[in-house]
Amino acid sequence: MTPHRNLDTFANRFGKRQKLARLLWNITAALLYRTSPRPCHCWRRFLLRRFGAKIGAGAKPYPKAIIWAPWNLTLGERCWLADGVDCYNVAPIVIGDDAVISQRAVLCTGTHDFRSPTFPLVAKPIRVGNGAWVAAEAFVGPGVEIGEGGIVGARACTFRDVPPWTIVTGNPASEVKQYEMNG
Repeated sequence: MTPHRNLDTFANRFGKRQKLARLLWNITAALLYRTSPRPCHCWRRFLLRRFGAKIGAGAKPYPKAIIWAPWNLTLGERCWLADGVDCYNVAPIVIGDDAVISQRAVLCTGTHDFRSPTFPLVAKPIRVGNGAWVAAEAFVGPGVEIGEGGIVGARACTFRDVPPWTIVTGNPASEVKQYEMNG
């Protein structure tokens, strides 16, 4: 018989301090972040900074963006984190200047080692370069780096790095073409 996974042996690697911080953030997010009016980006930047996020000037985190751990989030200047974006950032997520993360995109830094009977969490950071765009409902997996100006098309699923100035689409994402910015 093939061995199987017994989730009773799963050990949460997050300590009490991390769990308390997440509880406080979830309460703050529910009461103060998600209820804030859409134009109040400065208020949401303030709240995120209070929980350890590094936020550049003019960043626009929208009220319905879901952020798992603000202390693992860096937003560059003038970048957008649209409504419905899910930042599952058990490892750091760094989003560059002028980058756009569109509606309902998922940035997921965590997965599990499915080969192990204890199913341990495996966390790898995500980096989104300056001027990059993760389009609506796209999925960016653990450890992916999207280069400067890179584009992950709508509903694409990328588990590999995206070179600078390259468009990827599909599931799994594959390169469509490279491009240059018009003057």
